[in-house]
Amino acid sequence: MATLGQTSSGGPESSTDVTSFNGTSAQAKLGIRPTRKHFFASLDATVAKAVKTDADQVTYTETEEVTLLNGNAHVIPAFNQNFGIHNNDHWTLALSIFYVGYCLLEIPANILQRHIGANRFFFMALTFWGLSSLSFVYAKGYPALLVLRVLLGIGEAGYYAGMIYYLSFWYKRHVIITMRPLRCLETWCHKRQGLLAFGLVRAKTSLLAGWQFLFLVEAIPTIIMALMLLLFLPSFPFTATFLTPREKSIAQARVDRDHRPSSHGGMNGWEGLKAILVDINAWLLMVVYNIGTATSTYFLPTIINGLGFTALNAQGLTVAPYAFGYLFTIAQAIHSDHTRDRGWHIMFSTTVSCIGYIILAICSQSSVGASYFALFFVVGGNFSLFPLVMSWAANTFSPTSKRGVGTAFIVSVSNCVSIAAPQIYFDPNDKFRRAHGLAAGCLFMSFLAAFILRTRLSWLNRRKDDILASMSEKEKEEPQDNFAEVPDSDPRFKYMT
Repeated sequence: MATLGQTSSGGPESSTDVTSFNGTSAQAKLGIRPTRKHFFASLDATVAKAVKTDADQVTYTETEEVTLLNGNAHVIPAFNQNFGIHNNDHWTLALSIFYVGYCLLEIPANILQRHIGANRFFFMALTFWGLSSLSFVYAKGYPALLVLRVLLGIGEAGYYAGMIYYLSFWYKRHVIITMRPLRCLETWCHKRQGLLAFGLVRAKTSLLAGWQFLFLVEAIPTIIMALMLLLFLPSFPFTATFLTPREKSIAQARVDRDHRPSSHGGMNGWEGLKAILVDINAWLLMVVYNIGTATSTYFLPTIINGLGFTALNAQGLTVAPYAFGYLFTIAQAIHSDHTRDRGWHIMFSTTVSCIGYIILAICSQSSVGASYFALFFVVGGNFSLFPLVMSWAANTFSPTSKRGVGTAFIVSVSNCVSIAAPQIYFDPNDKFRRAHGLAAGCLFMSFLAAFILRTRLSWLNRRKDDILASMSEKEKEEPQDNFAEVPDSDPRFKYMT
């Protein structure tokens, strides 16, 4: 058996053989590459191909792999007065209009991200969102509020689905929720927002009111983070300047041996969209990710306010449900990755949230304690759904272009439904009982869709096993192209259920 430094015949190993073993030979031949000509120039496909070539040859230890891996202001009277919000209808329209730009630009944003790289895309998105948020400080009047809400939606378009897409280039399919802290951190941020709102609305200077400080606190760190992402975030493993050529090969090889994501080539955006539109799995995932999950974030302070608490105390009382939601989301993510299951965990989250809405619908007029307790179920169930559903989508679609368009499609179409979500919370005199009932019904529909999808994917996996059993070893090893991705229709592609 040959060892490093010696050929199988016993002679010295050539330097080419050593660099191939180390995963650096193709990268070593590249030399100095030209810089990108302009901001929107595409990434260098030659470098990507060289890293993919080295990744196909590199061998590495488990230790090296582990080392590489470790590497609500609308309840505030001053805000309502400034923007001319006189009734609940004004606010529900402002909430709904956010999704206009968000839904229209979700899919194009993901396509743009793959072309120019994640660091430049997220820099643009966060900067635009931060400046829009900052504009709230100086804006006045209801028309200005509507315009700024549309701009916020444009800035946020593609961000969440884009982060899911981005992480699929770095992590294996079965650990991607644990490695995807987005929704966990978002729940944590909502918790801190309640604390910040509770304190900052008391602040007042000769220039700024308390609610204006809220938007400053959100805008300035976002703009700073945008600059940091532009400077330090690697778009793909082959662009990571902090990795050596060998480490780039290992990073690429890890995911290539799991689901072979590709930064270049393959389907274009239009082909990916057509593949998604005819895929029943995409539509079932869209149903799971529906209106039932869209209400608690916007109306939690309002719901608590409706239980008899002051607007200011309502902001403070949002902290505990969000803290529970944060812990519940992390627990669901870790256990889902540990068991390599998505469907049953999604059904559990929808059940928890549905029970919370049912308690709210029954007890909102009779028991403040039971209603507040139910909010823990609603927030925990809803927020844990997002990473579970989107990681299931990322595990279900292949090749890369279909995965990117697919995750954006689910978020985009589902959030078209979210335009209607604020409209169901229109009757505070009823303590929102009918709205809670509608949300519970939507969560039950999500449960059924998740059950159908899991059953379908399990059946497809069994059918693929039967096809593989009838194939020869040579047929199982195709395609010969080392860079070819395995589409989800291929019998060698196994769905995570």
